[in-house]
Amino acid sequence: MIEHKKINQLDDFFCPLNQRREKGVYFYRINGCNPEIRSFIRKYYDTARQHGVVLEGGIANPTNQNLAYYQEQMGAEFRMNGDFMERSLKKWLPRMNSEQCQAVANSVYQTLDVLRQNGKPESVLKNVYIKFMCWLYYKFERIVSLLGTDNLPKILYEGTVTNHELLLISVLAHAGCDVVLLQYQGDSEYLKYDAGSKFSEKLEFPNMKPFPDGYSLKTVRQEMQDELSRKRLYGTLPDVQNCTNAWLASGEKLFDDIKTNPQTRGDNQKLFYNLFCRIEGVEQKQNYPNLLYQLYDDLKTSGRPVIAVDTALPEPSPAETNAVMRGNQPAKIDNLIMDFLPNLKNPANLQLERLAVKSFVDVMLEAEHKYGMNLNQLSTCAIYLICWFRKYQPVLFHGWKLPNLGCFLYLGGCRNEKEALFLKFLARLPVDIFILTPDLTNQKCYLEDDLLYAVHYDESLDIAKFPTDISEIRLGTTAYHAERELDTILYQDSGIYRNQQYSKASAVTLQTTLEEISLYWKEEVNMRPNFMVSHDAVMIPVIFAKVSGVKDSDIPAYQNWARELMAESPFIIQRVPYIGNHNMMNPFRNITTEFLMNGKLQRDRIKNHEKYKYGFLRNEIQEHMLDKLQLLLDQRIIKGTFENQGVEFLIVSVALNLDIPLIREIQKFDFTKKNPKLLYVMTGENMPSQEDAIIMAFLNLIGFDIVFLVPTGYQCVERYYQKTMLEEHQAGEYLYNIKMPNLQKYAGKPVKTNPFSNLFKKRS
Repeated sequence: MIEHKKINQLDDFFCPLNQRREKGVYFYRINGCNPEIRSFIRKYYDTARQHGVVLEGGIANPTNQNLAYYQEQMGAEFRMNGDFMERSLKKWLPRMNSEQCQAVANSVYQTLDVLRQNGKPESVLKNVYIKFMCWLYYKFERIVSLLGTDNLPKILYEGTVTNHELLLISVLAHAGCDVVLLQYQGDSEYLKYDAGSKFSEKLEFPNMKPFPDGYSLKTVRQEMQDELSRKRLYGTLPDVQNCTNAWLASGEKLFDDIKTNPQTRGDNQKLFYNLFCRIEGVEQKQNYPNLLYQLYDDLKTSGRPVIAVDTALPEPSPAETNAVMRGNQPAKIDNLIMDFLPNLKNPANLQLERLAVKSFVDVMLEAEHKYGMNLNQLSTCAIYLICWFRKYQPVLFHGWKLPNLGCFLYLGGCRNEKEALFLKFLARLPVDIFILTPDLTNQKCYLEDDLLYAVHYDESLDIAKFPTDISEIRLGTTAYHAERELDTILYQDSGIYRNQQYSKASAVTLQTTLEEISLYWKEEVNMRPNFMVSHDAVMIPVIFAKVSGVKDSDIPAYQNWARELMAESPFIIQRVPYIGNHNMMNPFRNITTEFLMNGKLQRDRIKNHEKYKYGFLRNEIQEHMLDKLQLLLDQRIIKGTFENQGVEFLIVSVALNLDIPLIREIQKFDFTKKNPKLLYVMTGENMPSQEDAIIMAFLNLIGFDIVFLVPTGYQCVERYYQKTMLEEHQAGEYLYNIKMPNLQKYAGKPVKTNPFSNLFKKRS
């Protein structure tokens, strides 16, 4: 019988018997894992599968057929005698030699003898003996002829071992075989049969944790199969690999480190020494733009290929995405990756191709496991990665050979996960990646990577463009930056707002009482209910109301109230319709088909057109107006939009042809202060035109307060709207043919008396 010994390290299991420090077998049970143990289990499983026995879910009891065959071959005789057992084994398992038969027989006899000493009758001993014989024949016959040889067979048992199973496995161990028990539920059940750990040793290793949920030999097999598939994906591996950041001296002077000649960073010919770093914030505001320019200029002067990016990576065009080869809806990630690999072919530089393939496979597999992306998302990411690689490859890797390295400078950081994956892909290629996010308040970089080295500074600086020409540099003095910091303190989350602080806004219509119109009409929007600033956008509560009828038929009071409203407004419409047949002179009427494609505004085409009227406005105001025009189309506010031919083109032509006074008022609109006003007076039977309805809806979305005075109670612009837009107030009796004064002369002028104020007292 061979004695049990203790291991010094897990690899001792794979040593031949004659090379072991102490000649003996190893019998261990494993109740937890760490990366080293998981690696050992895979290796031991693979060895046991080829040169041993793997038992998943225990050993089934012999069937009636098994027992019948045993009795047919061996008879019913049983003797508690070692010689009897040795003779029986020679007949039952003829592939065993004499030494092996003797070792197994002695071990079986000693095991049964212990049971006898514990009071078990001979009938029980016979049953256990027959069970052992059946198990040896049906489960272990493939290894009995290997017992005790120099290359010891392996038994791997998964699950909770029973008493009889433990006894037979111990028999085989003593006869010359290594054993590992995987116990996912711990030791408690095992110790019921072997309280003193006489049969096996418990594995004790640093940093062991319980087996994760779902771990099993089935998952081990799947991992091994996946690895085989992955080797097929990688193909021939590159002869060189990245040594990223390990060569950095201290990591505190990254602007100098990236300029270090790649040839002096290390001397291992099998490595390229690249940099993958991010600097958050700035160390000194005053010279930061100059620092960026100097970095770019020094790298260019040194002859290294450099790309500096300061905007989001461009969305691939349809032509670019169509040029990417791919398969048809693969069912597995491996197949999906394999379909995309031909896009990385590079016959002119085989080493670069192999590096790109390895990096692409690594990043795509990580995207599946770490981010949980599905195959559709992964396919989209793969297309983006390949399109961007094709875009930047001609500059970064033109004529590449070791130890040359290109430089990719990215100002602002990764704006989304696709960009983050692309930089992870690029960082494993021979290129330095330098990410700069100086603006701590508005910039968020989505990139996370074990290879990435990040440095953080507390100072923040808003800089939108990477200066690649000295004429682009704008340097701020210490006082200038101090003033900007004071602005941040005063105007952020304080309820106080700097002039033109925000460039984005959305208007929401206030539901008010009639009395509240006069009150809110005079107030700044930041004092109104539901005003809100979220991130970098303002929610503006606006008035979009129709007042029908005249209170108590008091025409003088009604006229004076109109004068009061005009005191806050420079715009009034008293001629109805505001836009009539003369709209045929609209210069955009016949060209708006160029400005819409699939329901979306073609902004560049609009802005570059010779007849575009808003080019002198602040850029953010132009974008605000085009945003609201797109919203007017998307919400289909005007009846017939994208249904009746031409309505959407009419909307675009009208919105692009506002009168100059209106345009000027929009230009000076500050989203946190007083908003523009417009009064629309309709006293007769003339109806507003469809164009009037379009302009009013457009101005409402922009942020105007608009009140319609309709003493007749007739329908006005609402008849052109798909949904309820106006908040209508019934003020009193309907009156007809009221003569209203020219209210334009009261624009912006305060009214001394307020005889109409009683109109808005609450009814008793």
